[in-house]
Amino acid sequence: MAYALVTGGSKGIGKAIAEELALHGFDILIIARSAELLKKNAEEIKVRFNVQCDYLAIDLAAPGSVQEIVDWCVKNGYVVSALVNNAGFGRAGQFEDAQSQEQKDMMQVNMVSPVLLCEAFIPLLRQQQKAYILNIASTTAYQAVPLMSLYAATKVFMLRFSRGLHEELRKTSISVTCVCPGTTDTDFAQRAQVNPKAREIAKNFSMSPQAVARSAVRGMLQRKKELVPGLVNKVGVFLVWLLPFDLSERAAHKIYR
Repeated sequence: MAYALVTGGSKGIGKAIAEELALHGFDILIIARSAELLKKNAEEIKVRFNVQCDYLAIDLAAPGSVQEIVDWCVKNGYVVSALVNNAGFGRAGQFEDAQSQEQKDMMQVNMVSPVLLCEAFIPLLRQQQKAYILNIASTTAYQAVPLMSLYAATKVFMLRFSRGLHEELRKTSISVTCVCPGTTDTDFAQRAQVNPKAREIAKNFSMSPQAVARSAVRGMLQRKKELVPGLVNKVGVFLVWLLPFDLSERAAHKIYR
């Protein structure tokens, strides 16, 4: 079977999506920075699901990383029928206090690299009878989030980019799905340095990576344009839509502060 390529596949939602796709019979390619974690995951996937699985350790913030991924696939003859843009990171705190390079890296990993991967793989995906692009955004795509202003903005970008691309490719063999998870039981909040109080609040509404992955892959295979996993998250997105922007933004500011 053709391969599904998953960025950020070393842990969290990316690892769970790779496993869910393997369960559906896809051979798997996982991309992330940690060679050690990727090797362990690849070995486990091959044994558990009886599929092929290979990995490439690379930092998507690095210049030329997307071309290296494409060259790696071509060199090894990997035929990709599903591209999953999952890699991403955030940082909590005042925008003006953040390091410039970290902000640039966030935009590169969360926005630029997924766009470049889509650009590179769409001609290859067109050759498949059925092909998929699955972009992972966030429920933060539905509102501004003070103290995570740039991160939330990158997810707005991914949601709008994905919806536009879905329509552009609607009459082709390629479907584009954007999934917007809410709080998920991963190390994202800790890495983003979200304050402990906000993390405790979020735990009450957290989904498992496996639950998010099941919803994401199901939506992808059903060729949906956009989905929000979990009832609580759907209600949250509806409330953000219903309430005045100022109110939801001030509430988010209070939580993250």
